[in-house]
Amino acid sequence: MTAPPSGPPPGPPPAPPAPAPRVVIADDQALVRTGFGMILTAAGIDVVAEVEDGARAVEAVRALRPDVVLMDIQMPGLDGLTATRRVLAADDPPRVIMLTTFDLDRYVYAALAAGASGFLLKDVSPEHLAAAVRLVRTGDALLAPAITRRLVERFATRPDTTAALHRDLTPLTTRELEVLRLLARGHTNAELAAHLHLSEATVKTHVARILSKLDLRDRAQAIIVAYETALITPGHP
Repeated sequence: MTAPPSGPPPGPPPAPPAPAPRVVIADDQALVRTGFGMILTAAGIDVVAEVEDGARAVEAVRALRPDVVLMDIQMPGLDGLTATRRVLAADDPPRVIMLTTFDLDRYVYAALAAGASGFLLKDVSPEHLAAAVRLVRTGDALLAPAITRRLVERFATRPDTTAALHRDLTPLTTRELEVLRLLARGHTNAELAAHLHLSEATVKTHVARILSKLDLRDRAQAIIVAYETALITPGHP
């Protein structure tokens, strides 16, 4: 008679690793495309296309269905902002990260209003670039929150920006409104948790409910909604 095995029963097998993000890089500078492509490939990220203008970016997204697009804001022909609007108008669109040379580029607010998930400066470190692609793929956090906050506050009331995301905030609870106000100032989940004396898991739940109730893709759109509904105003402490 065989003795029963000793010790606790084996647990469930580990979940398989998530597939590598699939990325399209759109930039009119060959050195930027090549450099970013090499960095991401070395980090185990699948670069499926490198294109030099917005029109080719739209074509690549339609043909290849990437998870993330790194989109230069200023390109000849079809610019990155128009290309972003076209890419995000499709069914099940990818996440879009805007690339810019200056941290106060006047197009960044419009790009976020159009649905971009965040932005990166072109002098970003290799480690931050790879981490940003993986992060924005999940929709869990806005990139460079402190810089984004400055940009939003500078351009939120400009007459040439497009108010695309007006929303009724009445479905939100008092706590969710409080979370949205802090999120709009660029706070990370950890900072939100510390300020509200909550766990990060609870903060993530509140953020997820805000996005669901307002039918938003990610935190970038939530920030735009907070400003466009006057829940928070530029320069508000």
